[in-house]
Amino acid sequence: MQERNAVTDLRVGRDDKPDAAVVRDALGVGVAVGLSGFAFGVTSAGSGLTLLQTCVLSLLVFTGASQFALVGALAAGGSPFTAAAGAFFLGVRNAFYGLRLSQVLRLTRAMRPFAAQWVIDETTVVALAQPTRRSARIGFVVTGLSLYVLWNLTTLLGALGAEAIGDTAAWGLDAAGPAVFLALLAPMLKSGTERAVAALAVVLGLGLLPVLPAGVPVLVAALAAPVVLWAQGRRGREEAR
Repeated sequence: MQERNAVTDLRVGRDDKPDAAVVRDALGVGVAVGLSGFAFGVTSAGSGLTLLQTCVLSLLVFTGASQFALVGALAAGGSPFTAAAGAFFLGVRNAFYGLRLSQVLRLTRAMRPFAAQWVIDETTVVALAQPTRRSARIGFVVTGLSLYVLWNLTTLLGALGAEAIGDTAAWGLDAAGPAVFLALLAPMLKSGTERAVAALAVVLGLGLLPVLPAGVPVLVAALAAPVVLWAQGRRGREEAR
């Protein structure tokens, strides 16, 4: 019990942060990332999804990387199964975020189902960066609310714009989805291990693209993480000898 309390209260003793500063930082993240929903709306419409399907994805799934992976695979001609599988594997990380946030936020049972919808990269980063539980809760709520509202609004505008434009590939907008996906991913690659996993995943994904059905290379690229971890573990054991 004492260890758990120490983990969840590790911020005690650090300087508190004014609520206004937490709200400002959270809104900055929410607005900056929320605007990329426009690119998702355009990409989704270009992949053949209807306006309703596109908007429902943002309302219910609400995790950018998984959404881009899903519509990207569909746009490439992949089956719904492989597209959904790739999106699922990308979304699994949110479950681990939830485990950590449950210790930090300590929300009531009644609030947890609603908060679960907002457990994504951005809300996790903002919440964990705060010095106290109160500021973590404020950061989580403000980031989640602003991002959810703006993401869904810009998704709608992007899908409507794509329908009005017609062929998104003719305007070069078919590249918007992959570009935003990379922009969201790049800041997360901080360690050598993470960069090695990303590099191997790119090699596997692009190398297998001509020989495997659309959507399958993304699933195979998921093997990059265990391969890199295995290689590092083996090298560590050899150096220890």
